[in-house]
Amino acid sequence: MATANKNLSNYDKTQLPSAKEFKFGIVVSEWNDHITNGLYQGAEAALLDCGALQENIVRWNVPGSFELIYGAQRMIVTQEVDVVITIGCVIKGETMHFEFVCEGVTQGIKDLNVQTDVPVIFCLLTDNNEQQSIDRSGGVHGNKGTEAAIAAIKMADLRSKTMQ
Repeated sequence: MATANKNLSNYDKTQLPSAKEFKFGIVVSEWNDHITNGLYQGAEAALLDCGALQENIVRWNVPGSFELIYGAQRMIVTQEVDVVITIGCVIKGETMHFEFVCEGVTQGIKDLNVQTDVPVIFCLLTDNNEQQSIDRSGGVHGNKGTEAAIAAIKMADLRSKTMQ
């Protein structure tokens, strides 16, 4: 469990493969965009810091987190990406909607990872309140978008090594 004031997004780029040769797709939910844009900024900054070329980062927006699955699937089919990062944020409310969306997106992203040869990175915040999301999208707990980008680099590298 994350503890207060601990930034979980630190990485050592000297220990990572170069991102220069990879094409990254990022599908971003417009719902809670004050959170998802922060996650995207963290992901993009980490990719660029690790050598990715700006022209090899493709961003698509979708209306909500549930649509991340379709957006990622279409990106895989049409954009020849090496990896897709899905970025969304669902904040618990008073109804079961939170549970249904979170479970559906989780299962959908898992299905894409099983059904395609392109890794899909899960960057869906599923927090109990808005402050928790703020804390994880560039706040006191770092930026889960940064962490997703590091995972994406590692998975794109794994994919490239296993497809040769």
